[in-house]
Amino acid sequence: MDLTLRDRFLKLWRERFDKSDLPIAFYYTDREDVELAPPVSGGHRCIIGMLAQIRDGKPFRFDSDTAGCPGAKRYLGFTQELRPGFEHFLSSGIPGQLEGERYKKTPDLVRELIAKAPRFTAPARYIVFKRWDGLTAAEDPDVVIFYARPDVLSGLFTLANFDEAMANAVITPFAAGCGAIVLYPYLEGKGDRPRAVLGTFDVSARPFVPADVLSFAIPMSKFQRMVANMDESFLITPSWQKVRNRFS
Repeated sequence: MDLTLRDRFLKLWRERFDKSDLPIAFYYTDREDVELAPPVSGGHRCIIGMLAQIRDGKPFRFDSDTAGCPGAKRYLGFTQELRPGFEHFLSSGIPGQLEGERYKKTPDLVRELIAKAPRFTAPARYIVFKRWDGLTAAEDPDVVIFYARPDVLSGLFTLANFDEAMANAVITPFAAGCGAIVLYPYLEGKGDRPRAVLGTFDVSARPFVPADVLSFAIPMSKFQRMVANMDESFLITPSWQKVRNRFS
């Protein structure tokens, strides 16, 4: 990646967002120069929980075996398969056999959701998650992901809309936590006018992030535009300063 962009964002972020948490980024690769995530213990691990270490500066590389759960494998592009009975698992379950999460009212709604859901195949063997300030010239991020509180999100949301005429430059699809930070923003990045994705509303993923934090995932091409716009946007106005005054 362009290290000038990396360093320019770091400077602007500190100037306009003070000490707010830095974003992380991901990219796909066949290289093995980042530590592989540890094996999954007990057969299941939510990858959203692993991201806490990455947000603290510890990068990890994941593959199909270390993604953590069947959903993550699908949303990270490592498989197209779903667990058996998924339409019941996401809805009302099967009495005496399977407890449902009750995120959808009926199995039929889940089937319809699956039929319409986007999908993709990972372009390489691994996905690497790394904090922004640790990226090197040899790494080309696909998506930049913020985990932020409402005041910071208001700044990111408004900046994402700054150079757009459309009203939905930010989308909020119904998705698992990893779907909101990988699947949807990755595919948005393949379009002509990529949108940012607000997420981590997934009730199952909520325990793995702070109570007042959501994710905001931005395709790299859009993120570059956002950085270029920072110094001419609302971020230089008294209105934004009033919000910044509330940052702890």
